[in-house]
Order: sequence, then C-alpha cells, then structure tokens
Amino acid sequence: MGAAIAGNLIQIRESFDAATLIGEGKVQELTAMVKGLDASVVIFDRELTPTQLRNLEKALEVKVLDRTQLILDIFASRARTREGQLQVELAQLNYLLPRLSGHGVMMSRLGGGIGTRGPGETKLETDRRRIHIRIQKLERDLEHVKMGRATQRRQRVEVPLATIALVGYTNAGKSTLFNRLTGSTVAADARLFATLDPTVRQMPLPSRRAVLLSDTVGFIRHLPTTLVKAFRATLEEVRQAALLIHVVDASSPLAEDHARQVMEVLREIEAAETSQILVLNKSDLTGESSPDAAISRLLGEEANASRTRAVAVSARTGSGIPRLLQVIDEVLPADPMLETHFRIPAGDGATIHEIHSNAAVERVDYHDEACEIVASAPESLRRRLRDFVVQ
Repeated sequence: MGAAIAGNLIQIRESFDAATLIGEGKVQELTAMVKGLDASVVIFDRELTPTQLRNLEKALEVKVLDRTQLILDIFASRARTREGQLQVELAQLNYLLPRLSGHGVMMSRLGGGIGTRGPGETKLETDRRRIHIRIQKLERDLEHVKMGRATQRRQRVEVPLATIALVGYTNAGKSTLFNRLTGSTVAADARLFATLDPTVRQMPLPSRRAVLLSDTVGFIRHLPTTLVKAFRATLEEVRQAALLIHVVDASSPLAEDHARQVMEVLREIEAAETSQILVLNKSDLTGESSPDAAISRLLGEEANASRTRAVAVSARTGSGIPRLLQVIDEVLPADPMLETHFRIPAGDGATIHEIHSNAAVERVDYHDEACEIVASAPESLRRRLRDFVVQ
C-alpha cells in the first residue's frame, strides 16, 4: 500500500479536452515524463470521464486514477467498522457503475496497492443488474444504520444531553482535540481521513453541565458526491448537533481555503446555519494574537458575529483548552443553567453527589433530616430531580 511521488505536472488551459482532459500535446509530454521516471501510476487532481480515463490509460500505458478514485481508495483503507465499510463500498460501486460498460481495464483494477482497494473483483465482473442489486442491498443496510442512529439520538434527547460536533478539514487535528477534551484515546495521526467512523463521548463543562462530543469524518475540497451520499447517516450527527466546533489548522498556509471548503460541505448537508465556534488549532505554531479577528479572515462573508466565536488552542499542548470550554458553556444554546433550590433527604447520598457532580453548587445547608442545596443547575438535571426541587 502507498506510493512515492516521482514528479508532478501542472496545466492551465481555457477549456478541458473532451477526449483526454489535457489535450494531445500535454499527453505526449506526460507520456515522456512517465517513461523517464519509470512511473507505474498517474493521478489526476480532477474527476475523469470514462472516455478520458480509457484514452489516457491507452496512451500512457500505465494505471490512471482520478481524484475521486484515489479518495475512495484512501477511504477503503481507513474503514474499520461494518458501517464504514458499507458506506465506502456503496460509494465505490456508485462511482464505478457508469465506468463498467466496455471498460475491462477498470474491472481488473482491484487487487492490491494504490487505486486497487475496491468492493472485490468478483463483484465488478458481474453485470449491471447484479451491481444494482448490491447497491440496493447496501442502501437498505445503511438505512438500518440511519434508523439505529436516530434511535440513539432520541435516547440522548430523553436524557437530555446537548450534542456538539467537531467538524473541519481533514488532518486539522479534530481527533487530537477530541481526545484532549474527553480524555479518550481515539486514533489520531497525520493521515488523510484517519477518522471515518463517528465517535461520541460525554464531556463535562465548567458549569458542570454534561454534553456529548462527536468526532466526525474530515472534509476536503470538492468532496465527491458519491461520498456525501454514502456518508449521509454519519453526517447526520453534524446536522443534528446543537453546536459545531469548526477546527482549522491555523498553521497551514491553506487555512483560509480549508475553512471555506468546510463551510461549503456544511451548506451541502444543510448544517451551515448551526451555531459555530471557530477553533484555531496548532496556535503554538502560529502565535495567533487575535482569535476574533480570524473569523472574517478565515470565513469571510460566512462570518456572523452573532453565531461564530473564535478561540486559539493547541490540542497537542492543551493551551487554550480552558478558554474553549468556557466559550462552549457561554454559547451552547441547549440545556440552560438556572438557579435551583433542592431539598433532598439527608440519607440520599447518591442524589446529593449527582447535584455536586453536575451543577455549580452555591450553598449547602443541613436541617434535621434534609439537605438543602442551592445551585446553578442545567435544565436537564432539574427535570431528572424535579421531585427534589423547591418551588
């Protein structure tokens, strides 16, 4: 698995060539470059039509991948859970289906190495009818996944705990921040799409409110529509969140472009209007002095002072994390904090402990057989302990 970059070629032209995308002259130049470097794979940073792909492979005499095929290949190598594997296989089949007709090279593409992790060679050798049947089965299976996630969300609402979703460009440091905030050990490394399967963990806030934090798949520019469709159930976690933490690698020279690409995907999944906190991660590498000023710089016209605040942090060192938690507490629209007077039997240690664990206790008084507590408590805690609330 994997590949080493032997060289690259950039072309600027007014219109794309229908037969080869890059035109006959550039194909000749690329052919000479491939032979000179003894390259075995050529990757195009655009989606190729079946005709273009076939013509380029014939001219270059090596395997040709387009942007979508490469992304699907990376996703396939990252999928670990049954859900992730179903989503990737569905995206691969939807991408390959229009490229099957008369394209034997494509059908023999699957084996081992870059561009070869697919649903399985036997599947691609079947006719269109059997592939359609497989796609329909995958869609039914993923619909069951979606229903299961909906059930989980309903159970969370009944608690209720607000859900916060981490979003951002791939490799922005979301999983590292997730681990820092929740004390988890979710896999985090400097690879594209290291996180495919969403992970949800409970997280305490300074006010003692408990919330659920969800780590989601990283976004990229021009996210293939086949992936957006396949990962609809996963992205539903983002759509249903009460608050989005938009993580940006502030040390990247492409930070502004990445932030805008994330906003584009959020619009596509109808989540762009959800309140956001813009987190400038890796601030220890940038020295960003004015986080609030970064909102307009990174989001431009997307910025909305009433919905977006910025915090500079370093998920690696922990710098800025207390400030981030404070801002989450301030802007989280769900589960408001209310001053509450509780009266609990003195022997009910479990309830007394629950109040101390989940509310900001201001005063405690013991009277005869009762314990009276005045605390700033979240609405969810007030509902759970309504039998002990003094009106």
